[in-house]
Amino acid sequence: MKLSLFLKIKAVISIVSGLALLLLPAAFMGWFGATFDASGVIMARLVGALLTGIAVLCWLASGATVSEGRQAAVTGLFVADTLGFVVVLIGQLGGMMSGLGWILVLIWLLLALGLGYYRFMAKS
Repeated sequence: MKLSLFLKIKAVISIVSGLALLLLPAAFMGWFGATFDASGVIMARLVGALLTGIAVLCWLASGATVSEGRQAAVTGLFVADTLGFVVVLIGQLGGMMSGLGWILVLIWLLLALGLGYYRFMAKS
C-alpha cells in the first residue's frame, strides 16, 4: 500500500470519528461503553475538532509529493497516533470502556504502526 492511500484511509477514519465526536459525542462514545459528564462532552468535542483538522491534513498530504514537509506531517501524525494508542489502551485496561473499546485500541495501534512504517522504514 502506498503512503498516499494510507493517508486517505486515515483521513476517512479521522473525519468520521471527528464529526461524530463534534456532533454526537455521548452517543458515539456510548457505543464503546464510555460515559461523559458536561466537561467530558466539551473535551470530546475538542478531540473531534482536532480529528477533523487531522483529516484535512491527511487528505492534503496524500496528494503531496514526497518532501520534507510530507515527512514532517507523517512524523507528527505518528507521534499523535502513538500517544492516542497509549491513552485508549490505558482507558480500556482501566475499565472505562466496554469490550468494544478494543476496536478503538486496535484502530489507533494500526494507524500508529502504519505511520511508523512509512516514516522510518519505507523508502521514500
